[in-house]
Amino acid sequence: MLKKLTTAVLLCAAVSANAQVEVTDAWARATVKGQKATGVFMKLTSPKTTRLVGVKTQLTNVSEVHEMKMDKEVMKMQAVKSLELPAGQTVVLKPGSFHVMLMDLKAPVEEGEHVVLTLLFEDAAGVKTQQEVHAVAKKAAMAGADKQKQGEHHNH
Repeated sequence: MLKKLTTAVLLCAAVSANAQVEVTDAWARATVKGQKATGVFMKLTSPKTTRLVGVKTQLTNVSEVHEMKMDKEVMKMQAVKSLELPAGQTVVLKPGSFHVMLMDLKAPVEEGEHVVLTLLFEDAAGVKTQQEVHAVAKKAAMAGADKQKQGEHHNH
């Protein structure tokens, strides 16, 4: 029994050591009828310099890291090969900026649903890791209301 417990503790420690990137505030935009794409947003903090190099999910065969930015007064969105995560700095994936884009969805993303993603990382030494993330789907208006409440809270 003690041997099994020791093995379980060591396995948990190994998993914790591999979980190099802290993921917080993960949420996905719920879709409406007929919508075939959605975004997923979160905060990523890595203790060491690494890069987000890909995303996988069962919801679609097409999932990419995207960037939205202004180009001559036109908002453009494009896929990026990787997203740098500087050591100790939080990188925010949010609407209108960097985000995960899920395209050609196999089914709608319902409000309250847990969207399961696997984030793919590569560190400066070329070591690749992956990490499962659960993002809760919210209606766009709800996500905006949450942001507004947070802003009001910070203004007190």
